[in-house]
Amino acid sequence: MINFLRNIIVSRSSKMLSYAEFISLVLYHPIYGYYMRKRIKIGSEGDFITSSNVSDIYGRTIAKWYAAIVEEYGINPQICELGAGNGRFAKAFIDEWHEKYRQPLQYYILETSPYHRELQRKSLSFGETVKQIESFDEITPFSGLVFSNELFDALPVHVVEKKQGQLFEVMIGMEGNELVEKAVILQNEQLLSFLKKYQLTLNEGQRIEIPLEMERFLENIAKSLEKGLVVTVDYGYTTEEWMDISRRNGSLRGYYKHQLVKNVLERPGEMDITSHVHFDALIQKGEEVGLHFLSKQRQDEFLLSTGILNELTEHHDPNPFSQVSKRNRAIRSLIMPGSMSSFFHVIMQQKGYSFKVDDLFKCS
Repeated sequence: MINFLRNIIVSRSSKMLSYAEFISLVLYHPIYGYYMRKRIKIGSEGDFITSSNVSDIYGRTIAKWYAAIVEEYGINPQICELGAGNGRFAKAFIDEWHEKYRQPLQYYILETSPYHRELQRKSLSFGETVKQIESFDEITPFSGLVFSNELFDALPVHVVEKKQGQLFEVMIGMEGNELVEKAVILQNEQLLSFLKKYQLTLNEGQRIEIPLEMERFLENIAKSLEKGLVVTVDYGYTTEEWMDISRRNGSLRGYYKHQLVKNVLERPGEMDITSHVHFDALIQKGEEVGLHFLSKQRQDEFLLSTGILNELTEHHDPNPFSQVSKRNRAIRSLIMPGSMSSFFHVIMQQKGYSFKVDDLFKCS
């Protein structure tokens, strides 16, 4: 991967890549990209873990919640999951639906990684009602639920920094065999417009990630969604939180074998790279393209609203390894104070409906 990047950099007249270009290549290049390579990424043998991989209770709870909305309001029993990883959420959701509900479910997985598509085929039965797609174009217009879990944090971002009163874009160059950062005076009008639009005024010495790709992704969702809900699960900050002095170094980081790596130029193509989502920008951009804001909750609060506590089973089984014991521990791990859920938020948006937040939980 390093030789591949070097060839691209030296071929440029500027001898540099933007951070967004770098992240796009090291994560999504069809041959060398981290997400495209045949390597376990999620779980104890990988580099990170997601809520859906703690237990199938996560996918089953959201399936039960959505089924109640379908039954109560007649919303379309279709779901498009964006970036389904190893398919564990999809399997839990589909299993719960088929076991409990009569309405036929149409489940689409938008997945561009050949490796993840292969993993999904091992755990899911694909056919007319469960399909893998590579583009929104394959299902436009879509009506139903658009769901993503830790997708937006993995989209490419630019990096901007303020030094000596001047805004710079942080670029990537080469020195010998090493990738290095190079600061150039910020001239990208799209980045300047983003900072102004979302009222992001950097302090001296502060850097921040600018997610132009997030805006484009939201535009694609809105274009494809005719009517339905968008549920986005991720970690991020509001504009006010971004401006806090504790975030002066931004949020860009890598994960390799469950260890946080501060220098994302290390191990290109071999580790996950992530940054916190701009929640206010996601919500405001959604409004502009017709995805109207419903709510933003911590994930544990969302799961409690869906009725996950009803899934706790009273029992007196002394065996801590029994299925009931494991299930109860998984539920508690998702809702207890300080659990991983407290670091995630669930943002709900709607198009073509006029739901109020309480409408979507009264059926749970």
